[in-house]
Amino acid sequence: MKFESKSIEVFKYQYNNNLVYKSFCDSIKIKTENIDSIEKIPFLPISLFKSNKIISGDSKIDKIFISSGTTGSKSTHYVIDKSLYEKNIINCFNQFYKKASDYAFIGVCPSPKSKPNSSLVFMINHLINSSDYRESQFITNGIELINLIEDLKQKNINYIIYGLSYALLDISEKMKFDFENSIIIETGGMKGFRDEIPKEELHNLLSERFGTVNIHSEYGMTELLSQSYAIENLKFRTPDSKRIMVRSETDPFKIQKKGRGAFNIIDLANINSCSFLATDDYGRVTEDFFKIYGRIDESDIRGCNQMLL
Repeated sequence: MKFESKSIEVFKYQYNNNLVYKSFCDSIKIKTENIDSIEKIPFLPISLFKSNKIISGDSKIDKIFISSGTTGSKSTHYVIDKSLYEKNIINCFNQFYKKASDYAFIGVCPSPKSKPNSSLVFMINHLINSSDYRESQFITNGIELINLIEDLKQKNINYIIYGLSYALLDISEKMKFDFENSIIIETGGMKGFRDEIPKEELHNLLSERFGTVNIHSEYGMTELLSQSYAIENLKFRTPDSKRIMVRSETDPFKIQKKGRGAFNIIDLANINSCSFLATDDYGRVTEDFFKIYGRIDESDIRGCNQMLL
């Protein structure tokens, strides 16, 4: 089934099985029989994850993810079947890289034990567990990181480092690295710890300090179960389960497949919560990729780096 057709089917399912989404659609007088394209699908304001239990169906909750914002109001994503998320983590990764099992994974971030409700930590931990290499692990110490990379190089093991932007910068300031040909995937901003800097500047700093040109980016959030990746020039691409659209700054119900504006995101992996979310991220969407320019307002800080507190 094509993405658009599947999205419309998911819309109908969630309208009939998600009380919060149905209430929202009814409040803006949506008639389901008129939804014949993805541009007409209503997108739920993502802020409602902070005040509502957004689930489709009445199955038992399997896992709860909580955002790491700096305010008292945090988003909660109730996951009915975490195995679907686990499968999608691998599917998303494999669409942009080689098979996940062929890499060793290093997480420069807290462990699942210290942050059990982080969707990012869950993702990295699942990649670690999916690897064929027992060297995969979480690390927060620069010396341990250097020793591990040397060990992996000697064994000719391909590896990827996932890291919180703040943690990567913090480690890189304390010692010198020479990680030529290493792939480093940074996963977010630094609000609450440092002054925010442009992504281009961040990538240049990481490239210089770690000695590698392979600085990639991952785009995800607590409310979404699919990840996008930028392998070069901060051009993010979406997996098969996800689509980025833009809404007008003046008319939130005017939605386009391409252009500039705030992001409306379809994530079919959210089948058991809500697949259609109006976010506060702003940028440009083309036929082949999207770029993130920032936030549209003074929204709550969304930064996985708050996990370091």
